[in-house]
Amino acid sequence: MKTKVLSFVLVLMVVLAGCSSSETGGGDGGKTEIDFWFPVAVGGDVAKIVDGMVADFEKENPDIKVNAKYGGSYAETMTQVMASAQAGNAPELAVLFSIDLFTLLENDLIEELNPMFDEKYMDDFYDGFMANSSIGDKVYSLPFQRSTIVLYYNKDAFKEAGLDPEAPPENWDQLVEYGKKLTKNGGKDQWGLEIPSTGYQYWMFQALALQTEKNIMAQDGKEVYFNAPYAKEAMEFWLSLGKEHKIMPEGVTEWATVPSDFLSGKTAMMYHTTGNLTNVKNNADFDFGVSFLPANNQYGSPTGGGNIYLFKDLPKANKEAAVKFMKFLTEPERVAQWSIDTGYVATTESAYETDLLKKYVEEFPAALVAREQLEYADSELATYQNGEVQKIFNDHIQSILTGQSTVDEGLDNAQKKAEKVLEPFQ
Repeated sequence: MKTKVLSFVLVLMVVLAGCSSSETGGGDGGKTEIDFWFPVAVGGDVAKIVDGMVADFEKENPDIKVNAKYGGSYAETMTQVMASAQAGNAPELAVLFSIDLFTLLENDLIEELNPMFDEKYMDDFYDGFMANSSIGDKVYSLPFQRSTIVLYYNKDAFKEAGLDPEAPPENWDQLVEYGKKLTKNGGKDQWGLEIPSTGYQYWMFQALALQTEKNIMAQDGKEVYFNAPYAKEAMEFWLSLGKEHKIMPEGVTEWATVPSDFLSGKTAMMYHTTGNLTNVKNNADFDFGVSFLPANNQYGSPTGGGNIYLFKDLPKANKEAAVKFMKFLTEPERVAQWSIDTGYVATTESAYETDLLKKYVEEFPAALVAREQLEYADSELATYQNGEVQKIFNDHIQSILTGQSTVDEGLDNAQKKAEKVLEPFQ
């Protein structure tokens, strides 16, 4: 079944229809031109880093020109790529959410990658990241800027509160206990903890659900479990952190505000993507630590971030150039450097065998936390009609956190609405 592309995408088609320069593989002095869309969802100079990799690739491959196009957030990038594709002008490559897989397949836009990459190459990627990259034995995207959620904590604030700066909270009870000691003046001077509740609130919820029992969707993308007992327990705990325990702000906390609050000392702990690790490392004027997310019954975090997709129906030269660029971006040394530069988890085992990354993690052990947490990680929320299902869930999480509905009401309504959206796929 084809996805019905959102109506606002159509508005962009005319604007974007002429933006691609990769129509037949000619163009710039006989060079093969390929378009490469990418998003930025974390702090730092990620766009500049991508431009640098493109320049290095073009130097090694003077017969190929890569038009790197920064698309904004993941959602904005997806909207522009879909608009271009619907206008018959799809890019060769795009970095999009790993969980956009079902949408891209419904629209018959992407290539299966198995014929272009051998099994040994594929086996180098961590299983935790390949879960959102494939269906059965068929691989449809390569892990690129991937992450898990980790706990960042201010070691100086820990010392001041009489806590061991080398012993972050290991479970939910300790998280509350430490949060109370770290909260100053009812949060006016410092909160104990902040968990973002805009943009990717479903992702934060998944972490709490995984720590309690299991994930909130089926791997085939056809079912969700938003109102399962363990999901309600997870939501009750999240709500209690602000409403009952008073260790974090009540209501809505912006995704982008949380790292800023952490760096400025407005919160002593935060849940955030490991993709912000380098940003925090470069800008914190205090000693900080990174750890697994505290456990309830077990450790747990969803994976996250973006994969590289190869689009269909390309001229032979463009397809070959695009595959060459994909291989370039996923070479061990380059994956290692990308992890160092951004904080994203290096996606391949071979990257951690490079002298470059070995030296880095020896000097900065925090860079290993997200990789080690992969042992307890599971797939990010991915379903058919994923954007609609995510919005339903995000809206109901916010309604609970802002007191507009109870946990039972909010999660039961989210479940009913999501089931209706997924009905055609049963």
